Amino acid sequence: MKSIEDIMAMAQNVQNELTKAQGNLDNIEVDGVSGGGLVKVKASAKGRIIGVDIDESLLAPSEKQMLEDLIAAALNDARAKADAASNAEMTKLTSGLPLPPGFKLPF
Repeated sequence: MKSIEDIMAMAQNVQNELTKAQGNLDNIEVDGVSGGGLVKVKASAKGRIIGVDIDESLLAPSEKQMLEDLIAAALNDARAKADAASNAEMTKLTSGLPLPPGFKLPF
């Protein structure tokens, strides 16, 4: 069995790695898309919106409602992809740790 000092050192190491990994999430980019590519939203895995690209064909006043719906859909797609990328990064970090079932990090 490991000593309490070893366990505390491992916990500190995990905390440092988590902090580093969370900082890197802002460098991972995902693209949310809707309307077959007519609306695109670029976001970081941390959830920060980086940019929005709207096809000019949607800029007519008669397309206002559809454009609003497509922007919301693209934002939701980007958010889902950002969450998936974030979870994948955290899983990579914690995959070798002997954690009990259902234990979630960060603490």
